[in-house]
Amino acid sequence: MKNIVILISGRGSNMEALIAARDAGDLPVNIAAVISNRLDAKGLETAAKAGIATHYIDHKAFAGREAFDAALAECIDGFAPDLVVLAGFMRILSEGFVRHYEGRLMNIHPSLLPSFPGLHTHRRALEEGVRIHGCTVHFVTPTLDHGPVIVQAAVPVLDSDDEDALSARILRQEHLIYPQAVRWFAEGRLSLDGGRVRIAADLSDGGAFISPVLR
Repeated sequence: MKNIVILISGRGSNMEALIAARDAGDLPVNIAAVISNRLDAKGLETAAKAGIATHYIDHKAFAGREAFDAALAECIDGFAPDLVVLAGFMRILSEGFVRHYEGRLMNIHPSLLPSFPGLHTHRRALEEGVRIHGCTVHFVTPTLDHGPVIVQAAVPVLDSDDEDALSARILRQEHLIYPQAVRWFAEGRLSLDGGRVRIAADLSDGGAFISPVLR
């Protein structure tokens, strides 16, 4: 069974979705630890109640990004993870940190990348008048909100949408596709080929191909 470590900065709703999938028997992983850069992150309490080890490392206590990332990596590596999962971890990670976990560092972003990297994605989507919006699970590279796409979920943008309504609808999709992506990793079905993610067929399902694009 694969070990994963989850990084959060707040409530960690995607972390909650991963825990729920694990508890339901749909995610064959051991969640070894949840680590946050904020002591007041509500997700730490949630993880502790679920019997998961928790750690807090204050990024403000370090002289710079690289020093914090080095301490974070030391903490993470103490749990020997096969995969590190970013679930609302609001820190830009240094290139050295990303390279250290290359191919085993996963993130979810609330847009259909490469559209709308960065913050305030739903507001920007509404301002641009796009008709399709969504979320993306991807492997992390040193370029912010960029990297090989694993799975995306698309939703229509309705004329009645405001930022909160669109965000809530997309968050429901995030909670579906993130556990799916982690499950594919745990099952050894993900591979990188020339900067693109390949998803092996599910042999337990007769070898059927599962589309990496969900609606």
